[in-house]
Amino acid sequence: MKKLLIVALTLFFSASVFAKDMQELVVTTNPPMSCQNCENKIKGNLRFEKGVKKIETNIPEQRVVIEYDADKTTPEKIESAFQKIGYQVEVISSEDKSSETTD
Repeated sequence: MKKLLIVALTLFFSASVFAKDMQELVVTTNPPMSCQNCENKIKGNLRFEKGVKKIETNIPEQRVVIEYDADKTTPEKIESAFQKIGYQVEVISSEDKSSETTD
């Protein structure tokens, strides 16, 4: 019984140490995205921002959804990365995704 408790506590501790603080940031860009080249420019440059895990663009809705590790980057750093490629961003929403993840 004691060994089982120790194993369970060890597993719980390991899972909590490796849990990532995943966040989602939804923005719209100015100038607006108008073509596939705009999407490629955004995706191609933001993927180098430390902590960015996933980038989804949607031209008809004029939205960019960025999933990132909050332990490695911030919304301000992501906005700065947009500015480096000639875009201003307006935040539509920001959401904590870590509670939805079971990794």
